[in-house]
Amino acid sequence: MNQLLRIAIQASLEAGKRIMEIYENESFDVDFKSDNSPLTKADLASHEIIISHLKETDIPILSEEGKHLSYDIRKTWDKLWIVDPIDGTKEFIKKNGEFTVNIALVENQIPILGIIYVPVLKQLYFASKELGAFKLADITAFSSLETILKTADKLPLAIEKENFTVVASKSHLSKETEDYIAELEKEHGKVITISKGSSLKLCMVAEGIADQYPRFAPTMEWDTAAGQAICKYAGKTVYDFNTQEEMLYNRENLLNNWFLIK
Repeated sequence: MNQLLRIAIQASLEAGKRIMEIYENESFDVDFKSDNSPLTKADLASHEIIISHLKETDIPILSEEGKHLSYDIRKTWDKLWIVDPIDGTKEFIKKNGEFTVNIALVENQIPILGIIYVPVLKQLYFASKELGAFKLADITAFSSLETILKTADKLPLAIEKENFTVVASKSHLSKETEDYIAELEKEHGKVITISKGSSLKLCMVAEGIADQYPRFAPTMEWDTAAGQAICKYAGKTVYDFNTQEEMLYNRENLLNNWFLIK
């Protein structure tokens, strides 16, 4: 497991470096996929770098920017990597910094390892079922897993808050989410709502900055798998609203149901 974690961290850092080269120094066009979601050369470059690392593990890979094999093939996989080369492409295009690199390892439909790297802030979130969940505030290059573990903070952090806090999507705040927050206000009094892009929302719950993240709008498996691992091993739960159980992965339909993280 630690060797897989090393590979995934290295992949995320190298992908993040290339993303930042494009973000800071290069012009880029914005294309649109069949679902009308944006695509840039940074997404594709990150995908290629991550795949070059993960393919060494001989574990199948499901990437947002890769070929999506049929469920008849995928359902035979006990393990797979689930990758979002840039989560928050809209935030990348807006240049607000709120985008991430997401890499998860899923076993029997449960995330057992997760990496979220924030290239602009050089922050690394990582977790595994053996080690727990961690945050490293500043990293640009991989030295060793042992060094990273010595300098990383274990999640959740000890954070004192005066008010109940909810984190919500910056680009996809639905009416249902607004109604849910209104119900929380009846229960908790004043509720602080923080808007944030990409999988940073899941990281905020794992850290303890936010108490909940309700998501009543569309997401895909690659949007949440890495963050779910980090939340899970920080003692949080990602509830699938349809099943009322922990959200599972490598499903026939890669579109997530509504969910709540707390």
